[in-house]
Amino acid sequence: MNQPPNFNRLARLYRWMELVSFGSALGWCRCAFLLEMTRCQRALILGDGDGRFTARLLSVNSTVRVDAVDASSAMLNELLRRAGSHAERVCSHLADARIWQPPSVDSPYDLIVTHFFLDCFTTEEVAKLASRLRKAASPSVMWVVSEFDLPEGWFGSLVARPLVSVLYGAFGWMTGLRVRTLPEYRASLSGAGFFLQERKQRLGGLLVSELWSVNPFDSVLS
Repeated sequence: MNQPPNFNRLARLYRWMELVSFGSALGWCRCAFLLEMTRCQRALILGDGDGRFTARLLSVNSTVRVDAVDASSAMLNELLRRAGSHAERVCSHLADARIWQPPSVDSPYDLIVTHFFLDCFTTEEVAKLASRLRKAASPSVMWVVSEFDLPEGWFGSLVARPLVSVLYGAFGWMTGLRVRTLPEYRASLSGAGFFLQERKQRLGGLLVSELWSVNPFDSVLS
């Protein structure tokens, strides 16, 4: 297994890089389903970067407790700093999500969040992650995914695909990320027992935010 990409040196610059390249569009994706999360009690947030989303969630939901997983110590430090007075409700895990095991507790996750995170993995790695997290999820879990996408038609071929290739090249150079193509994450989530409930998009479908659920009558995959 390859080493995870190293985002440490981007921790303080990440927000400004994002604003310069996409303005507020990525922030919109992260918060597209924020109102649906106000009653969640136990959240797993994977790779939130500098923690802007985590801070927003903690501010609108006064009872949620968060497990934050990231392979970058600098990003986790930024996340806790942004959480401010709510940081006591965050348990940070410095770990590679591909091998991290959710803690064994009585209360399963009713919220899983991956914002612009699954694109760092292969389809096979996403499938293994989804299968593992399904076992740690409650029957009422919401999995919120924000990602880049390649829409059909000329926009996808002439704009989205070249842009995504450039982004992969840039982040590969800056962080050591080895993945170069978007994973088939929808097939991976579906295979683990999740189904797509709602989808929103920005920039002609280049950016998507999706709400996934599970059938409460399905048994947890073995």
